[in-house]
Amino acid sequence: MSEDAQLAGKRVEESKTTMTELIMPNDTNPLGNLMGGNLMRWMDIAGGICASRHCGNQCVTAAVDHVSFESPIHLGDVITITAQVTRAFNTSLEVYLEVFASNAKNTNPRKSNHAYLTFVALDSDKMKPTKVPPVIPLSAQEKALFDAAVRRREIRLILSGRIKPEDATEMRQFFDAM
Repeated sequence: MSEDAQLAGKRVEESKTTMTELIMPNDTNPLGNLMGGNLMRWMDIAGGICASRHCGNQCVTAAVDHVSFESPIHLGDVITITAQVTRAFNTSLEVYLEVFASNAKNTNPRKSNHAYLTFVALDSDKMKPTKVPPVIPLSAQEKALFDAAVRRREIRLILSGRIKPEDATEMRQFFDAM
């Protein structure tokens, strides 16, 4: 893929990914609920597929933040994981994931989890980070996630020690009050 084609902006919908799983006995803990690690693995897979579709390259997980566990997922439930790119930076991109659970008849679906994952795109030759195409948000929800992604990124960078709070341009207002 040429660099010009790779860096052309892509709509969120072009890489949106949906994954469905049936919760089986080997996925659950002694209480009959889905183990969080299994859910996180599936979320990582769905997010990685979404990121790779957006970039046209293999992507690796760089960060996982704000994984919520809002309601338990039970043995026999069906989960649907949706993943969508919220924003692309230089060589990384943020993916927002939502998990919905329901019984096998798809009655009473409920949101059970959500998370933000960051992926880094790798070029196919040297397996080194490579530039990612920009995101083109269209809907109001896509634009809101896009706009807030810069602040979430700064928080990630502050918490990982990669930047100092005083160097955060988007989050400075929150730290100046301290």
